[in-house]
Amino acid sequence: MNRLICTLACLLVSCRFACGQSPSGPIDQEWRSYGHDPGGMRFSPLKQIDRSNVGQLRRLWTCHTGETNWNSIRAGHISAYESTPLMVDSVLYFSTPASRVIALDGETGKEIWIFDPFSDAQTRRTVQNRGVAYWEGNSPVTCSGRARRTDKRIFYGTLDGRLFALDAQTGKPCNGFGNRGAIDLRKGVADGWPKAQYDVTSPPAIYRDLVITGAAVQEYPSKGPSGAVRAFDVRTGKLVWTFDTVPQPGQLGHETWEGDGWRDRSGTNVWSIMSVDTEHGMIFLPIGSPSYDFYGADRRGQNLFGNSLVALDAATGKLIWYFQMVHHDLWDHDPPAPPSLITVRQGGREIPVVVQVTKMGFVFVLDRLTGKPLFPIEERAVPPSKLPGEAAWPTQPFPVKPPPLARISVTREDITTVTPESNKYCLETFGSILPGRIFNPWGLELTVEMPGTLGGATWSGASFDPSLGYLFVNVNELGSVGSMKPQPAGSPEAYVWGSQWGTYARFWDKNHYPCQQPPWGTLNAVNLNTGEIAWKVPLGVVDELEAKGIPKTGVPNLGGSIATAGGLVFIAGTNDKRFRAFDSNTGKELWVIRLEANGHATPMTFLGKRTHKQIVVIAAGGSGLLATEDVPIEASDTLAAFALPDK
Repeated sequence: MNRLICTLACLLVSCRFACGQSPSGPIDQEWRSYGHDPGGMRFSPLKQIDRSNVGQLRRLWTCHTGETNWNSIRAGHISAYESTPLMVDSVLYFSTPASRVIALDGETGKEIWIFDPFSDAQTRRTVQNRGVAYWEGNSPVTCSGRARRTDKRIFYGTLDGRLFALDAQTGKPCNGFGNRGAIDLRKGVADGWPKAQYDVTSPPAIYRDLVITGAAVQEYPSKGPSGAVRAFDVRTGKLVWTFDTVPQPGQLGHETWEGDGWRDRSGTNVWSIMSVDTEHGMIFLPIGSPSYDFYGADRRGQNLFGNSLVALDAATGKLIWYFQMVHHDLWDHDPPAPPSLITVRQGGREIPVVVQVTKMGFVFVLDRLTGKPLFPIEERAVPPSKLPGEAAWPTQPFPVKPPPLARISVTREDITTVTPESNKYCLETFGSILPGRIFNPWGLELTVEMPGTLGGATWSGASFDPSLGYLFVNVNELGSVGSMKPQPAGSPEAYVWGSQWGTYARFWDKNHYPCQQPPWGTLNAVNLNTGEIAWKVPLGVVDELEAKGIPKTGVPNLGGSIATAGGLVFIAGTNDKRFRAFDSNTGKELWVIRLEANGHATPMTFLGKRTHKQIVVIAAGGSGLLATEDVPIEASDTLAAFALPDK
């Protein structure tokens, strides 16, 4: 079996390790859901680490999963390590790109167990996996087969489309759940496409005794596995409900697909993280783009529930409301982030809202119970398509407040001057096709879309400080470049998006410096009580430019933030191998440390029950979507924990 290599920084170990297990603390001192709470607020009430002492943080322990050294994984082809661990009863649970689940002692980093569903495989593929889910309850027969005991289970999905239930104590598959602890999620949604993509890249949602899953499906071609969202019984794995993300005949929204455009439509899926309102019994689905993402001649119409935030009754899967953020998407502008369920204050009253951040840089703030916008949203005219057969939707929704967090246009006057070489390359390569803007349909000529497929707020999402009313969002100022290429007769699609630089080309130079003036990545604080931006700071540095005296430019980033009661925002994510802490009130950078690789993940924090130390953990795996063959990004397999030194 492949083992972990975990090291403890001994100078931080307190003598209190010898004093035994202390009584269980409050649940909010742990990290039991991907977003800390089921609603994804990503706020911890811990404040042992605060503005006054965060600069003293030191490495507590380091754990290497070993996957970057496996001979079974082709060198240079490991997916990003995007996992955010959970912490329950002093144990960390997390997933890896190779679809393993690992349990560690949260205070020492020592291995407890490893579950590997592909342990006998001679060759391995990897897929980013953002984490696992935890369920606890009473069962007539527990996961391990014991009668009438408290049952604790870890749920996660694999890169081959299976949903596993594991015993949280041992890591063994649960008796009585599906077939030997797993169910095949492909059944019922991918039967006609046995070789098509159906991966699970995000943790499932938990509501009462249901485990609720989406999946990552193909973006090309248009016909393939369904993106339906399904709920299963946590004890047996039996299907409880299904929500059709592409409405079938007779269902609300079916009329938004002309002709047979709905039939066998792939995409329109929830590959990101869902959020649950346990008080009101609601689940919120960020539903992605219909396939094919860049060409919609065979799916004319508004295309519900593509690119929509959908609220369901979590117990039954029945639709409560929906809000579509992009009509008839042609730009891969699917909502990538977990919805944030928070409470804002307006006019002397508290309003439960759901916030969806987007690749467009827009922030949609909606009443959680009704779906009505809290701030005005305008339907504005956008350019028509010139591509034969295509019919772009004539308008798109633009929030009036908050303002866009990323630029939504670019001109020749915006071209970078950070170096003469970058300026020359960007003007010569892209100057003739400017200006670029948002919602400009792709055509036969090369075009710049700003922001692009990795622009704005990505799956990184947002965190929220309820004491300030601030939403913290890291964004990319990164455009896309491409055009539509006619395909031979009989091809799956009449046109395919691409460029001489590849399918997902970026508006950047040979060094991957974006072609517009900095900042290229920012961290933003949005006051959701007013809809105004409280502060905005560059996020990240380019070491080569900083060495030339060019100040912080900000850099592209993938990986989210967390907020704490200590007045801090912790975030890695940047393409500079750094992990940082900011003052949540002002945006001032208070602490920064270099990691083994880029931390393309969201951190978490918890209070150790033996040491009584607040510990902050981040995965640093590098690689990922910001890497290309000509400018690769170093990969790692590091999970790193930080804490204050002993006094």
